[in-house]
Amino acid sequence: MTVKVFAPASIGNVSVGFDVLGMAIRPISNVLLGDIVSVGQSDCEHNQVFINGQYAHKLPQQVSDNIVFSCLQRFERALQQRDIETMAVELCLTKAMPVGSGLGSSACSIVAALMALNEFYQNPFNDAQLLSMMGEMEEKISGSLHYDNVAPCFHGGLQLMVGDRQKICQTLPALDGVYWIMAYPGVEVSTRAAREALPEHYPRHTVIEFGTNLASFVDACHRRDTTQALSYVTDVLAEPYRLELIPKAELVKNYVLDNGALAAGISGSGPTLFVACDTLLSAQQLAAYLTAHYLQSDAGFVHICQADVQGARVI
Repeated sequence: MTVKVFAPASIGNVSVGFDVLGMAIRPISNVLLGDIVSVGQSDCEHNQVFINGQYAHKLPQQVSDNIVFSCLQRFERALQQRDIETMAVELCLTKAMPVGSGLGSSACSIVAALMALNEFYQNPFNDAQLLSMMGEMEEKISGSLHYDNVAPCFHGGLQLMVGDRQKICQTLPALDGVYWIMAYPGVEVSTRAAREALPEHYPRHTVIEFGTNLASFVDACHRRDTTQALSYVTDVLAEPYRLELIPKAELVKNYVLDNGALAAGISGSGPTLFVACDTLLSAQQLAAYLTAHYLQSDAGFVHICQADVQGARVI
């Protein structure tokens, strides 16, 4: 038996919820924006890990240094702790997400790998246990424990992290009718480096503003007031320190906000920008602008997306 799992891209933070908010996305063109991992029984006596796909060349040359290899090792340790016999598997990652893009690239690989392994072994772990392992693997890559990419990538939709180790996250009501433009300029920003750009301490008024914006956003989501929810999508903690690290980002962000966008910001740690629009026509017009003015290499792309409410799934 071979299991194949697709894990979608995500917007970490969504500006208003640094480290505690994230949303899975899917292009309306039906392009699979994310990673795929397949797991089957190995034809030899040891595990085999293979890496292919458009962005495979951006990953460590030694397979043992790849995060999916670490996921396999972590999963096998968890099985052994349950006294479940392990078997030699063949795991293949199709890397279709650009590395250092701010779209949850590492989360896609982690979620797809651990979910595929769990499916292959007939689901010995529940969702909360799997998500906990996913967060552990994400910390290994980024240097800090945060679920704002792995949680929406796994569960789908708009996810709010909660202070419950058993639950970890809570699904918020979707922002209906919103088109999300994702503009990746084709340059990389290290998540670790982007986090290091942030100050260790913030003024009291900044912390209060952050809390007020996030609480107001969550309230508006539950009242299904999409326009008001998007009015609170602003980043007072990270973007002021990261925007200058990304060429052209401030210029194009100001343009889209002046020309019909309801919200815009850095996706995760960047350099991808997200732009929220309430009509497809507005999204198409601003996507054309971003294609012309924000892409900085042939690797860049612009997708018009909507929320992916399904999350990671067997394909």
